[in-house]
Amino acid sequence: MFELILNRLRGKRILILGFGREGRSTLAFLQKHLPDAEVAVADRNAMEGVKHFGESYLEAMYGYDVVIKTPGISLKDFDTKGVEITSQTDLFFDQFRKQTIGISGTKGKSTTTSLIFHLLKSSGRDAILTGNIGIPCFDILEDIKPESIVVYELSAHQLEYVHQSPHIGVLLNVFEEHLDHFGSFERYKQAKLNLLRFMEADDTAVIHEDLLDDALRVIARKAKQPKVFTQCDFGEIDRSALPLKGEHNYLNVKAALSACDAFGVDCRELMPYLYSFKPLEHRLEPVGTFGGVIFYNDSISTIPQAAISACKALQKVDFLLLGGFDRGIDYQPLADYLKENPVPHLLFTGKAGERMMQLMEVASTSSATKVPEPVEGSSLFNYSSMEEAFAYLKNHAKTGDVCLLSPAASSYDQYKNFEERGRKFKALAEAFAGK
Repeated sequence: MFELILNRLRGKRILILGFGREGRSTLAFLQKHLPDAEVAVADRNAMEGVKHFGESYLEAMYGYDVVIKTPGISLKDFDTKGVEITSQTDLFFDQFRKQTIGISGTKGKSTTTSLIFHLLKSSGRDAILTGNIGIPCFDILEDIKPESIVVYELSAHQLEYVHQSPHIGVLLNVFEEHLDHFGSFERYKQAKLNLLRFMEADDTAVIHEDLLDDALRVIARKAKQPKVFTQCDFGEIDRSALPLKGEHNYLNVKAALSACDAFGVDCRELMPYLYSFKPLEHRLEPVGTFGGVIFYNDSISTIPQAAISACKALQKVDFLLLGGFDRGIDYQPLADYLKENPVPHLLFTGKAGERMMQLMEVASTSSATKVPEPVEGSSLFNYSSMEEAFAYLKNHAKTGDVCLLSPAASSYDQYKNFEERGRKFKALAEAFAGK
């Protein structure tokens, strides 16, 4: 059923680079389907089944015929010339790309992926969800039938070493992100464009109009004219009834419908199922009203554009929690937005928060700027823990105020991931009793 995958690996000495969720999935697949293959695992940490570990574990790749790299491993500082590097995604596309809708973007990809899956599944299609959403693609191989439609969320990390593109490629947006992994915005952007780069004549790129020029450059000689989802007419949509709020989410809805349409599924058939979609956790999630304060959890926000979109969607924000791990991205767009759209209380944390706060302080005190002071009559507060932020909230919030966690930064300085950060915020919100 997946002979094309196995043929690329037979008779080769294989190294699995990285032993997280996807690395373990790859090892299980090889042990089951190529039990006689010579397979080794390299990871920074020593654990059962890992042959190469420690600070020099990446150098192990030079001693194998093929390296199956997992998404979290960065090779930006290594010379990979002469090394055959593949990945689960790359191998998966060998076999199943024609059955796949692939979705990527700096922000919105999980929501759009989940919505496409919901629309197809609700309409009776055999849809299968996989990818960066938390399901390694090798784990669903045996579930795929000829009529199945694979809905695959793709991170830039998963796209970095692919050599084929999915039949339908949805590219929502590309903003500065993951510079620690890629080393530069250009390398990150080129990895994203791999989603479209290898398309063939009967494939379709579904993109935002801002990306049209980039898309045309990478697919001009092969695929047909890209489908620009912002220009599609979906006038039948009742925006007030959509469970997804904000202009950015409306674009995600249009992208999802455009992708299904490109795959040959009539959008009119799918329209009723838009309103039964359940939004994902940590994505502009209404937590509730506690102690008179209305709380929203947007912990997925790791770039300034996401925080801006969240503020625009809510329209009224009184307390905005920002900051976290600093990946070196440019926070000037966020500072500019907050100059024009003041939030009464801005709470900052971590190294990223320090940089944001400095931008706001410079902007509000510089006599050279021609822009009005950004947060006139408001407060800038630096907090070291979420509990400290809530103590500030207790002293300053009044009934009817809106508190939004939309950090515009990664969580890795204090939390395992954005989910843990969001859960902490929600727990403190639910325990909040006001003054």
